[in-house]
Amino acid sequence: MKTLKGWGAAPGIASYARYYEHDGVLRAYANRAMFLAVMFAVIALGSLGFAIYVRVQPPTVIRIDRDGNAMVVGVGARQDQVSRMALTLSAQAVIPDDGMPPGVAPTDLEGKAVVRRFLEHYLSYTPDSAPRNLAESLNMMTGNLRTFTLNQLRDNDTVGKIVQDHIISDLRIRSIERSKSAPWDYIVFGVKEVHRIAGGSEVTDRIVGKYNIRLVEERRTEFNPSGLLVAEYSEKQMVGERNNGLEQKSELDK
Repeated sequence: MKTLKGWGAAPGIASYARYYEHDGVLRAYANRAMFLAVMFAVIALGSLGFAIYVRVQPPTVIRIDRDGNAMVVGVGARQDQVSRMALTLSAQAVIPDDGMPPGVAPTDLEGKAVVRRFLEHYLSYTPDSAPRNLAESLNMMTGNLRTFTLNQLRDNDTVGKIVQDHIISDLRIRSIERSKSAPWDYIVFGVKEVHRIAGGSEVTDRIVGKYNIRLVEERRTEFNPSGLLVAEYSEKQMVGERNNGLEQKSELDK
């Protein structure tokens, strides 16, 4: 009894916590450390897996054509239509150095218009308008064809003969057809009337000709809104007749 009383009288012993409380605190710390370790391990494995996934993906190749349009190509091309549309819109929003936005591909109607305008400038002229018309037709050609044609005009003194003989040429186009041999090949049929003065008399040549013209595409600009140039030109006479002017009809006799 004295021993029990001695224990009960000791005030310092009652302040110590019980042993199972210390054990619970240690287990709580161990569980918390284990949870953090598992969480960090999952994050590390996820990061490693994502790095491996990105590494094994094929590269994305973006090709920009001559018109400035971007397109995703190659093995890594995505099929997402929204991404393609965004790339296309972002590419079209870029303004080139000449200040004109790149346009869509030329149409067949634009091709026929270029062919008609070229022939009307190149084959229809008067002594006064010949230098201007020929210059405008030369500007519609590619560089190599322009150089070749300019040398031919200079060697043959074409402008000088037109002025000297007072030549007036008028082309009437009958039809413009697109050939199936190449994308921008055109076949034109027309009647060309050439009036000249020889020995004080007017001589008229009526020539039914076939004209072959091949166009090529380039970037649209403010100087060439259609984006088409003449790359090849040839003509072939099919039917021709000459009127020496000995019998001239007047409209007053009708």
